[in-house]
Amino acid sequence: MSKIHAAITAVGGYVPEYVLTNQELETMVDTNDEWITTRTGIKERRILKGEGLATSDLAVPAVIELLQKRGIGAEEIDLIIFCTTTPDLPFPATACILADKVGAKNAWAWDLQAACSGFIFGLTTGAQFIESGKHKKVLVIGADKMSAMIDYTDRATCIIFGDGCGCALLEPNEEGEGVLDSILKSDGSGIPFLHQKAGGSLKPASHATIDAREHYAYQEGQAVFKFAVTNMADVAAEVMERNNLTSKDIAWLVPHQANKRIIDATANRCGVTSDKVVVNIERYGNTTNATIPLCLWEWENKFKKGDNIILAAFGGGFTWGSVYVKWAY
Repeated sequence: MSKIHAAITAVGGYVPEYVLTNQELETMVDTNDEWITTRTGIKERRILKGEGLATSDLAVPAVIELLQKRGIGAEEIDLIIFCTTTPDLPFPATACILADKVGAKNAWAWDLQAACSGFIFGLTTGAQFIESGKHKKVLVIGADKMSAMIDYTDRATCIIFGDGCGCALLEPNEEGEGVLDSILKSDGSGIPFLHQKAGGSLKPASHATIDAREHYAYQEGQAVFKFAVTNMADVAAEVMERNNLTSKDIAWLVPHQANKRIIDATANRCGVTSDKVVVNIERYGNTTNATIPLCLWEWENKFKKGDNIILAAFGGGFTWGSVYVKWAY
């Protein structure tokens, strides 16, 4: 009997209509288009506007698109893993909220939090449920409404992040395609450099924490950059070496869209030329959990059955990792 792998059989994506450009940011904080573009590669990002809208509202249209592409109903989904750093509420899980909104009545659903590495952590986790033989359709979602936790008076963070959602459906495959390998890592000593200071059980919300603006994302950019530029590149190269893959074997490198210089460093470490690197950071910025699935969504029509694809990410925690996928359709 052939080994069961978890193949990606459909992808979906959604970004909000509102475009926040570098030029608009120039009117909000002390920055300019050249400074932002040179250091990050970002020109614009999408922002979810409107009262009462949350991360699950980014996911609904993405999931509906995926279901329509695959030609299945939401009730056929067995499991939903919702990877997010900006849940609708502290509880219940945004996965449960999303399942109710799309009618996934037969899925058990839960959230996964690994910051910007969440989607590849979720993809690997979902793949194991497929490989077990107990699940046939696992939906992995990466979505964040980062605008809800960004201080638009802090030029160190407000230039980077945007809102969006991407998702992928995993199904059994016995033809050797799908999620073939992964290397996932974490290091909690990186917490001081990238975190949210208040709002959890360590420092619950109070007038003092609100006045101190401690409910926004905090980042020490240089420290994070140095760690990310090395570790994301190294782990992508490591997963290639472990599977005896050279740069010639790789059809596409899909890196987390945090910073163009980190993307370039990862490509250089893997020996992959720029024409094989999936990049959309200039239009969407860093959408955290959504960056990699949004890339899969946008490049879907360029992927070919059997393509070797390397996914790589780095996030707060610190968390990082790489996944080797053989495209199945």
